[in-house]
Amino acid sequence: MNFIKTNRLLISLASLILFFSFLASLILTSFGSVEVKSLRLDTGKGQYIVYDLFRPKSAKSKSKAPFIAIIPGFQRSKEALSNIAIELSRRGYVVALIDPYAQGLSSSSLSTRAATTQGYGMFALVEDVHDGAFDFVDIDKIGATGHSMGGNAAIRGANFFGKQAIQNNTKSKLDSVYVSGYVLTLRNNILRDSKSNMGVSYALYDEGAFRNELTSWDSANMIIAPESLRTVNSVLSKAEQIKKVELGKYYGSKENNSLRVIFNEPVLHPFQPYNFEATSNQLNYFEKVFGAPNPINSYNQIWHWKEIFTLINMVLALVMLIPIARLFLDLRFFSSIKKEVPAPLNTPNKKGKIIFWSVFLVSALIACVTFIPMVEVAKVLFEDAANRKLTWFFPQRMNNSVMLWAAFNGLLGVIIFFLSYKLFGKRNGVDTKSWGLSINKIDLLKTCALAVMVFATFYAFLFLNYAVFHVDYRFWFMGVRIFQPEMLVVLLMYLPLFFIFFFSNSLRVNGAMRFKDQPEWLSMLIAGFANSLGLMLIIIIQYLVYFNTGEVFWTTNWLSVNLLFGIVPMMFVLPYFNRIFFRMTGRIYLGPLITCLIFIMILSTNTVVYLPLH
Repeated sequence: MNFIKTNRLLISLASLILFFSFLASLILTSFGSVEVKSLRLDTGKGQYIVYDLFRPKSAKSKSKAPFIAIIPGFQRSKEALSNIAIELSRRGYVVALIDPYAQGLSSSSLSTRAATTQGYGMFALVEDVHDGAFDFVDIDKIGATGHSMGGNAAIRGANFFGKQAIQNNTKSKLDSVYVSGYVLTLRNNILRDSKSNMGVSYALYDEGAFRNELTSWDSANMIIAPESLRTVNSVLSKAEQIKKVELGKYYGSKENNSLRVIFNEPVLHPFQPYNFEATSNQLNYFEKVFGAPNPINSYNQIWHWKEIFTLINMVLALVMLIPIARLFLDLRFFSSIKKEVPAPLNTPNKKGKIIFWSVFLVSALIACVTFIPMVEVAKVLFEDAANRKLTWFFPQRMNNSVMLWAAFNGLLGVIIFFLSYKLFGKRNGVDTKSWGLSINKIDLLKTCALAVMVFATFYAFLFLNYAVFHVDYRFWFMGVRIFQPEMLVVLLMYLPLFFIFFFSNSLRVNGAMRFKDQPEWLSMLIAGFANSLGLMLIIIIQYLVYFNTGEVFWTTNWLSVNLLFGIVPMMFVLPYFNRIFFRMTGRIYLGPLITCLIFIMILSTNTVVYLPLH
């Protein structure tokens, strides 16, 4: 009883997470009418993919259902497109939602062109299903869909199985594909050999459209885009050739696998999979080509409820870090860690305020202008990962640049902090004891051990929750997910350089942003913006230029800018955690140790990881 009373917050949060996970699982399984389980398919040469199989209970050997493989895009795991799987499976389709090669729980691929040559593992899955892996699947109705690079995989699948069908004089094993967010592969040589029905959906405001054949705003206009015209005209006679596409109109015939349709939803690239109109168009397409075993109006969608429940869980889980730490801090072993919280700094005078805000703005500007250069530096320093080659030397292609940026700005932040003290603070009565920097070796080791225990408890509960309900903590493409054991090695690899930034943040937040007579909410709001404003500015610049010109400011590295949609929220909340853990211990170390472990694992499990195969 005493344990329950002492840890009421922890128990309450854990209970709420389990409750909302239960609600999310109801949506995931369409209220029990769909069975969801994870499977693994060995794809040869040590490669394998992990996928979630959504099997409607109506799909049986005597009432076979169409099968649709879903391939997420670059930087995305299977959970990022669970919304599509939910809506398709509740309409009676058997769905396989895959982790692409080098992402999620799947292995890396031996090929550096895994999307084009293997469809991120989808080709092998289609072969397996067509060969009779599931007796409840109608092998004459196999489809594939994907977004971004997953869309490219779908196009490549149509071409691969089309060539196979031509060679064998048979019908294509891949009857129909739906391509979302990718048109670069819609070339004559690809379309010529594609023997699948094809739907194409491209965002009108797709940031990657600068790579298309037309320029500016025309580049994403699928009414006149050469890519969409070729797609439709490839199945029309010379007399029927068109110069403008009628969006939403079905051309050709599904009976001979020549059906073509183009959509052009007014949305940005990363948000296209979560757009109601885009989802509706995709559902209508598959109902058109396959017929829905359980017809439901395409705008009758429930997936967003699952996103709401798992978003709540993501917030609750991060908050739960606090009572988990308190639970361990109450143990006698860790009692020496708890120190009195040092007194805050005196309210700065006019000169001090000028210095503070000058440092604030200069730091944000430096954070802004150094990110893209670090992307370029990472390509040189970590050449294998940049070229999608298997490696144990920093194998995370996208996070390598984030790590370099974090280490540089973290180190610079420490230097600026101590310079400010030497040049101004020391002469104005700043007491270094207020920083919470002093700690003995034993307490430091105990603090490290505590951080590891908090990390382990946090993820142990996530694994338990996932095992019971098959849901993690997430919102759209931002998620806290389970991981393979090898990722612990990757975590230790990235930890030292990332820790520079996390430590720097804790030092500055607690050593330079705690003032007498300043409300805590205001201090933390300033700290949140101080830590994230530089990256926010990159997003602002990117999209201000885009909305004024029709082309993004950073083109070559536009995917790195898109990555910031998930990083900026983490950067904003980081100071809050560093302040809370500082108040628990009176020292600045526990916060960055815990947050670095947690946040780096979040980053690592939501990116491509080119680890060597076993």
